[in-house]
Amino acid sequence: MVATSPSKSDFSLGQYLLSDGPAGFMLSWVAGFVDTSAFIILFGIFTAHVTGNIALAGYEFVQADEESTITHLLMFPAFMIAVAATSLLARYARHKAWPVFAVLLTAEALALVVFLWVGVSLSPYLIFNVQEEYILPIGMAGVVAMAIQNALMKEAKGVFKSYIPTTVMTGNTTQLTIDLVQFLLSKMAPKTDEKAAQAAEEALERMGRVVPIIIGFALGGLAATYFVLISETWWSLVLPTIVISFMAVVAFSEYAKATKSHASEG
Repeated sequence: MVATSPSKSDFSLGQYLLSDGPAGFMLSWVAGFVDTSAFIILFGIFTAHVTGNIALAGYEFVQADEESTITHLLMFPAFMIAVAATSLLARYARHKAWPVFAVLLTAEALALVVFLWVGVSLSPYLIFNVQEEYILPIGMAGVVAMAIQNALMKEAKGVFKSYIPTTVMTGNTTQLTIDLVQFLLSKMAPKTDEKAAQAAEEALERMGRVVPIIIGFALGGLAATYFVLISETWWSLVLPTIVISFMAVVAFSEYAKATKSHASEG
């Protein structure tokens, strides 16, 4: 049998959108948008970078601000409970042979809808004064949504080549810097050094997956700043909800196509 190159008809837009680069970009854009929106509107609540709330709680404790300290600390158990629930959902989906990635994306989309609903219901317009009775429930709703995305990156096995966080950029920036050093040093090695050439190729491949995520997060933050200040309401959260919902639809569609293809081959 003669091997042939893939034809243009083999290209699948759905598979491309769910590949490391585009999917990572969209997920990180959502995280940047949600995290920045909550930080601006809720006076310093982190929904994606949840451990940042511990640092802020320490500061507020020193300032003798008990309510704000408790509010920030409560984000951490809310995050852990949501991650645990997401992990259980992923296990149940695998047990039922459901598409885990699509199921978890749907869960995140629903959580973002709840986040939007809670925000609009409790505070239709921006909170101009620190009101913990509003900040606590709204912040928890946002933390739950981002906790699902954090767990999704771990539980959606086989979707991405390797685990890359889309909600916190510290580790990604560290990895990018290490890979950049590895790439440059490998390029400075003799051309006959095969190990150096392979290391450069691997570093370049990793950078190709990390860079879109960092850019996506930054652009999401910029978009949130613009739309929050323009709308002065929670309705800007419709945008990340649409993005995640779109990804869920594509994921279910690709799963249906794969199932149909396997059935026809069988």
